[in-house]
Amino acid sequence: MLTALAGLLLAAPAAAQEISSAYTDLVIEEHCTTYAEAAPDEGGDWANLVCTGYRGYPVFVFYGDARESLFYGFPPAGDLAPAWESFDGFNSTGPKIEWRLETRGDRSVPFATIHRWFVSDPDDPDEQVQVLVVAKVGQPQERDGCAVGYVVAQGNGDANTKARRVADSVARDFVCGADQPSIEQGSVALPSFTRTEN
Repeated sequence: MLTALAGLLLAAPAAAQEISSAYTDLVIEEHCTTYAEAAPDEGGDWANLVCTGYRGYPVFVFYGDARESLFYGFPPAGDLAPAWESFDGFNSTGPKIEWRLETRGDRSVPFATIHRWFVSDPDDPDEQVQVLVVAKVGQPQERDGCAVGYVVAQGNGDANTKARRVADSVARDFVCGADQPSIEQGSVALPSFTRTEN
């Protein structure tokens, strides 16, 4: 009897925690505001934007030379340009973001995102590699966010399921700048990517 009761008590916290998904749109023209960009006489092509995310959690888009770097949630205090994380080839992101939510009672907190990227194939510019990028969401207190996993969509019939598994098992305890992202290959290789600290 005591053993059974102890088992129930140990199981209670796990049962109280639920993980689910919510989806938001990301259309630059509709959901984003540019707060910094190249001057007309600068000769460069870059822009920093802040966009609507999930219930007060913003999305930052950093664009430069036909490549994007995204940050989900709250960036380091006083720093609206966190580490640049992007694929080396020309790339863009899709219009839909999946947010993984941890729910306790009546409070839901997004801890990870899953976002589809389209990356030019360096060997064939007319072809694109689709990658589901799993990212840790920056929280108001911790402000630590970055890519924690990459799932190549081509050749992965259950790519979304794999991406959710990475998000749920890795994102919350991932240490940005120290831990190595998880990689799930598909029928094509994962395009090369770079993380550059500012």
